[in-house]
Amino acid sequence: MNRTPAGSIRPSQIGETVTVSGWVQRRRDHGGIAFVDVRDASGIIQVVADPAAHDEVADLKMEYCISVTGVVRARPEGTQNPDLPTGEVEIGVEGLLVLSPADTLPFMIDDRVDIDERARLRHRYLDLRRPRMGANLRARSRATAAIRRTLDAQGFLEVETPTLINSTPEGARDMLVPSRLREGEFYALPQSPQLFKQLLMVAGVERYFQIARCYRDEDFRADRQLEFTQLDLEGSFWDRDDVLDAIESVLVAVARELRDIEIPRPFPRFTWQESMDRFGTDKPDLRFAAEIVDLSDIFATSRFGVFRDALAGGGTVRGIDVGPVEWSRARADALTERAKELGAMGLVWMVVEEDGTLRSPVAKFLDAAELRGMQDAFGARAGDVILIAADRWKLAVEVLGTLRNDLLRPAGHEELSFLWVIDFPLFEEEEDGSITFSHHPFTAPASLDEMRDNPNTAVSRAYDAVLNGVELGSGSVRIHDPDVQRQVFEILGIDAETAERRFGWFLEALRYGTPPHAGFAFGIDRLVMVLQGESSIREVIPFPKTQSGVDPMTGAPTWVDDAQLDELGITLTEAAVSRRDEGDELDQPTDG
Repeated sequence: MNRTPAGSIRPSQIGETVTVSGWVQRRRDHGGIAFVDVRDASGIIQVVADPAAHDEVADLKMEYCISVTGVVRARPEGTQNPDLPTGEVEIGVEGLLVLSPADTLPFMIDDRVDIDERARLRHRYLDLRRPRMGANLRARSRATAAIRRTLDAQGFLEVETPTLINSTPEGARDMLVPSRLREGEFYALPQSPQLFKQLLMVAGVERYFQIARCYRDEDFRADRQLEFTQLDLEGSFWDRDDVLDAIESVLVAVARELRDIEIPRPFPRFTWQESMDRFGTDKPDLRFAAEIVDLSDIFATSRFGVFRDALAGGGTVRGIDVGPVEWSRARADALTERAKELGAMGLVWMVVEEDGTLRSPVAKFLDAAELRGMQDAFGARAGDVILIAADRWKLAVEVLGTLRNDLLRPAGHEELSFLWVIDFPLFEEEEDGSITFSHHPFTAPASLDEMRDNPNTAVSRAYDAVLNGVELGSGSVRIHDPDVQRQVFEILGIDAETAERRFGWFLEALRYGTPPHAGFAFGIDRLVMVLQGESSIREVIPFPKTQSGVDPMTGAPTWVDDAQLDELGITLTEAAVSRRDEGDELDQPTDG
């Protein structure tokens, strides 16, 4: 069809004959004249038809797909619509063709209508017609285009890596794919292209990137999905600052493309320790104040049992001034319960009165010097509310960091605050006392001696990018020495035989002149989510899953025939067979 985009028509085209094709947004009949708003991907144009001359107009319903040919003309005085780019013009219909009728809609194609998410996902192809969702899709496309332009200009090579690989530890459960030709054996879908991009450095690619599809079998949150898309990037002869510079250039380019703003560089940097101490999280939001303050010295000799016992046990006393928030006993009780849900024994609160005194259930247990010292530490003013946690260091700061976000974090993303968190711990201790990796086992240590002698306190050469309190992604300087890689496996409890069986091919590659290298990956879904002001990545993914991993549109995941299972050498458990026979698809609500 020789069609003109509906949203592109302007007064300069008055008198021209054009053809527009799209969907009926709405139809209005006034005095024997029909006004039809026609929408396509570019926008909306009003077309005007005489039903007596065009019988088809009377049958038009919402979302009918039509093609209209007519003459562009100025709208009559007083009928212009300043909210539309095409609001000064309309099309006088000369020919109208119904390309495809539409059944009664399950919901209105209108951003002003609140639609149940399950209905939206069940009919996602209709949901994506809504202006907001269409804008999100276009933003995503523009974001990936900006990424490619930026990296291409810096000499990066785009390379695709396999999506059927062997299982490797990446921090979440693998999504497994059975092999028909090798019965009983499985591929894994990649959690990231980690080892393959390192092999590309061995191969001499030097600067690699990929818009990579990745898969992780993990619990759902607003910023997680089973399958997602990330920018994956790696560079040879690089150190941390080379990576941070490259990623900053990409993030600035995407923000410029989607927000038409210039983000200042370099981004602020915080060590992991500093971030935890000041904000109680490794993904801090800097758009608001209320930093955590260490009050341990002030209460070092306190008679108040809660503070005294916490410090005697090697813990800490920390607090935040959340400012002049509305305060009541009910809110105090709710926040105390929230602190307990997060693992704390309780929460101490204090309100600064107009005369400068502190009102609190525990004020009578503190002497004047302690109260004055605490007030001075915060620079607290009348009306401010102070929250205090006394516990083990990490628990205390994490509780206060969560309450800080609960009380003060902005609802939207009008302001953008990019930052880096660097120098993460190399390892983490599990609940059973075993050691696991913080990022992944291919991250280089800051000090080999520290890693060998004190793995629990060893620092890694890893770094995260954060935007408005959302972790965009992670990276690190990689291990390029096979002996160091083996030592990391040993600390993680992976014996030599297991390491050889699972990673022998990778360890062998490291022996052939592997250059020092470093890289990064960030979630494109998360970045676009923030830049578009959305609260869930489901709003920027074309066809997402629900929180239970279900696709309401296609019904996936579904049961498969016994013949397919037999061919793959797979036998279902009795419990699974029972659920299948009962028709249980394990569907769950999608809220959250």
